Formats: sequence, C-alpha cells, structure tokens
Amino acid sequence: MRLESRLSRRDGREGMRAREKKAASEGARIADQLRRAFYGSAWHGPALLELLEDVDAATAAAKPLPEVHNIWELVLHVAVWDDAALRRLDGKKWQPTGLANFPAVTKPSEAAWRRAVAAAKRTHDRLVKTVAALPDSRLGDRVPGKRYDFYHMLHGIAQHELYHAGQIAILKKAGARPGR
Repeated sequence: MRLESRLSRRDGREGMRAREKKAASEGARIADQLRRAFYGSAWHGPALLELLEDVDAATAAAKPLPEVHNIWELVLHVAVWDDAALRRLDGKKWQPTGLANFPAVTKPSEAAWRRAVAAAKRTHDRLVKTVAALPDSRLGDRVPGKRYDFYHMLHGIAQHELYHAGQIAILKKAGARPGR
C-alpha cells in the first residue's frame, strides 16, 4: 500500500474521530475522562487501576509511610467519592466525613482486597454510565448543598482520582524501598 493512501486513510479516521467527539455531549466527554482516570489511557500516565494491577492485599494494607493512608484506604476513599457524586446527581446532599470518607480496612485478606477493588469498579462504572447519559443542561445545575455546579464537581472527581493514583504510585515505591 502506498504511503499517501495510508496517510489519507489515517487522516480520514482522525477526522472522523474529531467529528464524533464534537458531536458527543459534554457529559459523554466528562464520562470519558472519568473512565481514563480510573481505567487507563489517561494523558498523564498510569491510571488508578493500572497502578493496582500488581498490588496484593499485603501491599494494599501496608503502611510504608507513617500517618499516611495506605493503598487500600485510598481505593475505598475513591469509591466513596464516586458514590458521593452519584448521590448528589440523584439530588441528595451528601458530604462524607470521618470513617464515611476514609473507611477503615478491618480484616485484610486477598479475598477482601479483591472485593474492595471490584466494588470500587462497580461504583465507578455506575458513575461513568450516569454521567455519559447526563443531559448537558444538568451540568450547570448547582450540586445540592454546595456553591458549585455538577460540571465543576465531575471534573473534580476525575482530578481526585488522579491525585490519589499519584499517592498510590508513591506508596508502591515507598514500600519497595530496600530495608523496609
């Protein structure tokens, strides 16, 4: 195949993708960013779940840095905030605090770790599906009990997940240090 032909087809596909993205709703674009922050293909590097691929229960529950949340607690916390977004989109005032914000890991085991990650995935998938179907007109609505709108909150959720993904990356490196 000639180079011009391959380039022409590639440019055509890229143009088609650009038109599809332009036609997509803002909710669908935000949902895509949420999905990338959690599952992968994020611009910055590894997403939250990509960082968890080689993490077992012992690593997730470890405290390589004193007085810092561990990986498991961070995963539970991210799920709490995905759920908070869903509740708020459903019209409820919801502000997790204390253990509702950072749930405790009570009995660490491989099975419990797998359940925690699976539950986080389910909650995140519900959020992505809900946001993808959200009419653009709802994005400007105020979040119940807050001074900001859903557009701001949903971008914040994606940023929040990436922030904690960065913490997980650091905790993994801290736990892998010699002498620990």
